[in-house]
Amino acid sequence: MTWIPATDDPTLPEYLEIAFDGNGNVYLRENLHPEKVVVTTERKWEAFVLGVKAGEFDHFVEEPAQGAEG
Repeated sequence: MTWIPATDDPTLPEYLEIAFDGNGNVYLRENLHPEKVVVTTERKWEAFVLGVKAGEFDHFVEEPAQGAEG
């Protein structure tokens, strides 16, 4: 399997990695803890990605404080 970093910034110290096994499974792990792997199906992964794109998880992201730049 080939692990793909989920970032465009190679200087970040921490990031998620994703891999597909070609048999319908998707694997997620943190680069600093590669021994801990979460496995799901491609169908569930695709539903998750659609949810992210639709903003269904935006409430999990903290809004910047008023007056703070970001």
